[in-house]
Amino acid sequence: MYRVVAAAKPLQRTLVRRVSTNFNSHAGSGSSLEGYTPPTTSPANDMIAQLAAKHLDRLSLKDLIRFGRPPLSTQSLLTSARFTREYLPVRLSRRIRALRNLPYIIVSNPNISTIYNNYIDSLTAILAFPAASLTNLTEESRFTELLTEIVKTHSNTIPILAKGFLECRGYVTPEEATKFLDHHLRARIGTRLMAEQHIGLHLASVPQPPTVAVPGKSYIGTVDTELRPAEIIDSCASFVGDICEVRYGARPKLTIDGNPDVTFPYIPVHLEYIITELLKNAFRATIEANSPVPIIVTIAAAPGPPDAGGITIRIRDQGGGIAPDDLGYIWSYSFSTFDGSRSSIGSGNSGHLDDTDGGNAGSGMDVMGRFTESAGVLEPSSIAGLGYGLPMSRAYAQYFGGSLKVQSAYEWGTDVYLRLKGVGLDGL
Repeated sequence: MYRVVAAAKPLQRTLVRRVSTNFNSHAGSGSSLEGYTPPTTSPANDMIAQLAAKHLDRLSLKDLIRFGRPPLSTQSLLTSARFTREYLPVRLSRRIRALRNLPYIIVSNPNISTIYNNYIDSLTAILAFPAASLTNLTEESRFTELLTEIVKTHSNTIPILAKGFLECRGYVTPEEATKFLDHHLRARIGTRLMAEQHIGLHLASVPQPPTVAVPGKSYIGTVDTELRPAEIIDSCASFVGDICEVRYGARPKLTIDGNPDVTFPYIPVHLEYIITELLKNAFRATIEANSPVPIIVTIAAAPGPPDAGGITIRIRDQGGGIAPDDLGYIWSYSFSTFDGSRSSIGSGNSGHLDDTDGGNAGSGMDVMGRFTESAGVLEPSSIAGLGYGLPMSRAYAQYFGGSLKVQSAYEWGTDVYLRLKGVGLDGL
């Protein structure tokens, strides 16, 4: 079954990243952090080392829904808070350790130093919140607001780090930069999810003022148990199409086939990011190749239970494909082909750009030299150029056991296969 995606307004889903921080504290009027004394000293080096050395399991979708469907009981909500209070410092300490292991000249860069200090401040703040105090909803509300402030503090971590590495590219090899950024991104996914998951459970379990947006009934924290990929594809296609209208004065057609009605449990913001980045590549390649062929997105449910089996999404364009010489670099931070002064055939990260310092882009593929001048700042009309799209999308896909693969036929087109695993909802 085929259907043409019409221009539509972005979905108005309730996402944790958009919620207000004005929680309804059970301590009465005033700030929910009333009585909380901010720490004045940083954690000792020995404490950071001890925390970073603790065993830490990879966060899974099953872990995220382990406390059940909200509204949670008081005891379950407090258990979630204690779980977050226990393991979030471990994750923050590991990020601090990773940054400390970089050469001093890199850590001393103002941008990277900012991120390092943000992690120190967040760890200091959460360690100053006594774990033993999480025995009632008043303390849980205070803890949740602290988590929200931490999430907001780290909202721009990746762009700021990217700019820092761009400025330090003379002191780090492309391979070293790619390895560090990829590992940091994957670790950051779990760190941020752990905090956002409890925030979402809190909002859905504790009465909130009318002005505070709360997750919908199908949500368990950040997980939408009835996520419909076709709706996200529609929304992302509309968004990317608007960007194309501004940048190119045109937008390609897009059709969705396969099983557009399939649903499965997943994190909407992750799928939104992946689909947006993949459609940016496909839309741009189609327009620049002057291809009249619509982009085709196929949705297929994987074998297994409807909720846990997962899905496969294929995005197919006839935008010219990726040059064979470039295929080996498409997963590198920050390999990009976007150049505002010219057009190039190819889908996504294909083609070479001159280094910003005048070097030869074909030799060494400078991992950080592919940024636009506004590195780290996503302009409203920006459709490409940061070079993070594919590697970040793959990191998000792989985090919960999925995959992202690219197959390209040069001078013809590109197929991208996104496979995501769900999680069983038995008993929820």
